[in-house]
Amino acid sequence: MSAVDRLWGVVPAGGAGTRLWPLSRAGEPKFLHDLTGTGRTLLQATVDRLTPLVGDRLIVVTGAAHAAAVRRQLPEAQTVLAEPSARDSMAAIAWAAAVVEQRQPDGLIGSFAADHVIPDADALRACVREAAAAADQGWLVTIGIEPTAPSSAFGYIKASARIEGFSTARVVEEFVEKPDAQRAAQYLASGEYRWNAGMFVCRASVLLDLLAMNHPELAAGARQIAADSSVLDAVWPELTKIAIDHAVAEPAALLGKVAMVPGEFTWDDVGDFDSLAHMLPEVDGVRVLGDGSGVIVRDGSGLVVRGTDRMVAVVGLDDVVVVETEDAVLVTTRAHAQQVKAIVDVLRERGRTDLI
Repeated sequence: MSAVDRLWGVVPAGGAGTRLWPLSRAGEPKFLHDLTGTGRTLLQATVDRLTPLVGDRLIVVTGAAHAAAVRRQLPEAQTVLAEPSARDSMAAIAWAAAVVEQRQPDGLIGSFAADHVIPDADALRACVREAAAAADQGWLVTIGIEPTAPSSAFGYIKASARIEGFSTARVVEEFVEKPDAQRAAQYLASGEYRWNAGMFVCRASVLLDLLAMNHPELAAGARQIAADSSVLDAVWPELTKIAIDHAVAEPAALLGKVAMVPGEFTWDDVGDFDSLAHMLPEVDGVRVLGDGSGVIVRDGSGLVVRGTDRMVAVVGLDDVVVVETEDAVLVTTRAHAQQVKAIVDVLRERGRTDLI
């Protein structure tokens, strides 16, 4: 049986998407929304991309508050793991890996976030096939995205020698934290770095064994929960809250155990309204999510997200962002899109949890 035939898709569906407030809320985060106008939510589109590779070997890990909505959107999903509380990406992925290890000891997992946009699904799947073949030889494989700009919003991966027997897989030298603008420009100019999109492929048992090297209690806890789900509520709160990059990828790279397969496809994590604007069609110079017939623009440009049937008019404003929902309206600019998260922080400080 080939590596791909033993590959399980793991979809961590978490996060609040606070930079997309007021569209994305704690109760209805961005992965539950159709942000591309295709009629499929980001979560559904992620599963659509993976299904030709993994079939029904799919595990979605999400918060308990979102489990019902996930099941409604994915009625075909046989396994939805509901986290009692947010413990960051490592606990979620480790739990899924432990479930796979229980069901298929030589199984592999491919972890792909629920809120990313990848228009070329065929290119992704070709990349994952190579990643799975390398993972079957014991590598922890990450997919590196070709940078299109000197972004300081992403971490970076530096790879070196090509791995024998593979057309594109290379050994990872280091993972680099989100850099400042100057260093990001240097990375882009060097041509030696790729964006870290948080996509990982590995044998389930290898991932858990790598995790056990630095966080044995986390690996053991995940395996304990997978073996006996009745201990979930007791064990879960004790699991270390840490991202997979810090828990496994970075230390494994120092040991020469991480490979990178370049992803030759367009990718976006829809991190804010500026990135969302690039994906949407124009109406009179403005990108629109929702019914464009309810938008009037004169001498303006930017993005309008229309969540109700109210008319939205933009006059004389360039690169504006207007997001209107039933209970909140956001007005900012595309240049300030990353700062929307601060509004959520203020609302939390004021006790307006009803709005977040």
